[in-house]
Amino acid sequence: MKNFLSAQMDPKDLQQLSMLALAHVGDGVYELMVRTRLCSLGLATAKNLHRETVSRVRAPAQALAAEVLLPLLTEEEQDVFRRGRNTKVHAIPKGADPKEYHAATALEALFGYLYLSGQEDRLSLLFQTICDTLPNF
Repeated sequence: MKNFLSAQMDPKDLQQLSMLALAHVGDGVYELMVRTRLCSLGLATAKNLHRETVSRVRAPAQALAAEVLLPLLTEEEQDVFRRGRNTKVHAIPKGADPKEYHAATALEALFGYLYLSGQEDRLSLLFQTICDTLPNF
C-alpha cells in the first residue's frame, strides 16, 4: 500500500487483521469524518470542535450510530460488525456500559474494514446516513 489516505489492502492481508486492529483504524477514520463534518458545518473554534467531536465519538453516541446502520448492512458488513461486537476488549472506559462499548467497537471495526478494503463510497454513504438520521449530528 502506497497511498495511506485512500487505502486499499490486499484482501488476504485484510483478512489477517484482528477485529481490534480494524477497530483501531476505524476509530481514526470515524473521528476524521466527524471532525470534517463539524468543520463543514462552520464550527471554527478549537474548543467547540473538540467538545462536539468528543460528544459524537464517545461509545454511547457510536452505539446509537450502530443501531441506525444495522438494518442497512450487507451480509459481509454484518459479519464484520458481529465479529467486532463479539471481540474481547481489554478495558471498558468509565463513561460507557459494556453493551455500548461493544457496539462502538463493532462500528469502528466496520469503518476500519470498509476503509482498508477501499470501499470509500460505501463508507461515505453509511456516515451520511448517520448524519441524516441522528438528531443534532
